[in-house]
Amino acid sequence: MPARAYWSGQLRLALVSIPVELYSATRSTAGIALNQIHEPSGKRIKYEKTVPGLGAVEADEIVKGYEVEKGEYVLLSDAEIEGVKLESKRTLELVQFVDASEIDPIYFEKPYFVVPKDELAEEAFCVIRDALRAAKKVGLGQLAMRGHEYLCSLKPCGRGMVLETLRYADEVNKASGFFRSIPDDAAQPELMELATALIEKRSAPFDPGKYRDRYDDALRALIDAKRGKKGAKVEPERAPPTSSNVIDLMAALKASIEKGGDAPAAKAAPKPAAKAPARRPAKTTARR
Repeated sequence: MPARAYWSGQLRLALVSIPVELYSATRSTAGIALNQIHEPSGKRIKYEKTVPGLGAVEADEIVKGYEVEKGEYVLLSDAEIEGVKLESKRTLELVQFVDASEIDPIYFEKPYFVVPKDELAEEAFCVIRDALRAAKKVGLGQLAMRGHEYLCSLKPCGRGMVLETLRYADEVNKASGFFRSIPDDAAQPELMELATALIEKRSAPFDPGKYRDRYDDALRALIDAKRGKKGAKVEPERAPPTSSNVIDLMAALKASIEKGGDAPAAKAAPKPAAKAPARRPAKTTARR
């Protein structure tokens, strides 16, 4: 099944407008979904939307509301919310360019692939992509999606571009409040040398395919074991005891290096099945 565009609109730089589409660059893995079950009957627990004193209500009787006073709400219909006029609903305008290193990773939220909507838009799209790459800059703008206006960054990625939604400044906690009690003393040179050597021994190119969700694997194994025993209790395997108390940091670092400093081998993740390419819509004309 072809991928569906998450957003479709205009990418604008000054007087140049390019029709583009956004596609989610990530996907949720098929993790294990656990339901709440009434143990005595073995039946699944269900939830109903109710109003105190009235009981269950129908879906078409439910609207959104904003509480202005305790128990007092301003009611808003879906049509009224959709009617809020905001240019960023249909247009992502690049208003500033910054070095990628200026944006702290803590601000990045979710990535999307950006592609030209049709062949007529490809030339202008490639010019913006290549100009960003040559300047080594990231474009910034704002985009409204799904009831929220996001701050966004735009950067080249292979033949296309990647848009990443960013958190606003008031959505990020100040680190100083959490780190204030941590001492700022310089580490002992001998310990630094050992720690650096250990890091070097464990350094390797990043390969996300080497890693997988081990908790998910263990949970699946537990479910299979219980299913084989017809629901009987299964005693979990006990993990070897660990200690967070480092009595002799120097000795611990030396022992780690003597063991080779190698990290435990991670299981290779299975290769995902190939997906059909996204279907392009009919041609439209890029406005300049």
